[in-house]
Amino acid sequence: MAAGRVENWDVVILGAGAAGMMCALEAGKRGRRVLLVDHARAPGEKIRISGGGRCNFTNIHTSSDRFLSANPKFAISALSRYTAQDFIDLVNAHGIAWHEKTLGQLFCDHSAKDIIEMLRREMQQAGVTLRLLTEAGAIAQAGDGFVLQVNGTPVQAASLVIATGGKSIPKMGATGIGYQIAEQFGLKLIDPRPGLVPLTFSGAELDRLKELSGVATDARVSCQGTSFDEAILFTHRGLSGPAVLQISSYWQEGEAITLSLLPGQDVFDLLRSARQSNGRQSVHTALAAYMPKRLAQDLGARMGLDHRLGDQSDKALRAIATRLSAWDLRPAGSEGYRTAEVTLGGVATSDLDARTMAAKAHPNLYFIGEVVDVTGWLGGYNFQWAWSSGWAAGQVA
Repeated sequence: MAAGRVENWDVVILGAGAAGMMCALEAGKRGRRVLLVDHARAPGEKIRISGGGRCNFTNIHTSSDRFLSANPKFAISALSRYTAQDFIDLVNAHGIAWHEKTLGQLFCDHSAKDIIEMLRREMQQAGVTLRLLTEAGAIAQAGDGFVLQVNGTPVQAASLVIATGGKSIPKMGATGIGYQIAEQFGLKLIDPRPGLVPLTFSGAELDRLKELSGVATDARVSCQGTSFDEAILFTHRGLSGPAVLQISSYWQEGEAITLSLLPGQDVFDLLRSARQSNGRQSVHTALAAYMPKRLAQDLGARMGLDHRLGDQSDKALRAIATRLSAWDLRPAGSEGYRTAEVTLGGVATSDLDARTMAAKAHPNLYFIGEVVDVTGWLGGYNFQWAWSSGWAAGQVA
């Protein structure tokens, strides 16, 4: 290319993750000349590692009430126009085998790489140009479009799409560049923070919980009026497991969380039946029939449950049941972006068009995926937001 020559593209997309690739292939299908750039060595790195390497690519129960945002209604438009079934149809069209796990979560039978390859084939067929190991530099507005530096070369874009993700999992190359671009063009940010992340404890509380490291059990975890019934895992730093990751998106520093052990069961009735059948056993021995033995023994020491069942009155058993259903713990913090699966907050939806994902003040500037203040529950919801928001922008960019 001659010195001073400017490349011209209809659409330039920064970030070759789930949202960026979906946007690219959809824009390409419309005949747009699309350049997709990413600083990574390969596209879709978070897809590759997701779901234990099998990619929990969507959830059949997707609805807007399973997403957190300052404007809970913002996601409705994109999610309703490109649905979980639409993405399933795409997966099926490529012959990718999949299965449903619990709670509507869909996974590849073979490998998450199947999803990446599917997207790459779709982009290739749509004429998308993908450049990896490519850095995007200074961005400036040029008329209705934009000029930016791409590996030092000036590139002009009629439409610019920001699909750079959030700050979660920095070892995968995550940065806050999308937020910087938003602020450069005057868009507001909802303070980003780690989401779907293990919670940590300190002091005496941590010392007690560390003794249970490696123990997993089902529980109901609650905070600020929201509850999740799934597994929890005690770790050497605190608590993890699906229920804890879920509640972490609702938890704020300084707040307590409440564990309800044996959710869905009448603990008083269980203990009373155990007292009738074998009153000589201790309370924690009876509990060990319904939860991991180490947890039952720890609760015995923690709550004084080493007394014989036969010596416990109904009132005492009810008190024990109440304590097991309302175990309050106050996390010191979280493990942060290092292990967070997503980033909460981001570009304020009040500054975006819900139908097109374009900035209201800059109609040819789009923000999609995790960089936007829309965060889903654990279980495929965040990938569906990536597909849906990327599809929405791809129809107009």
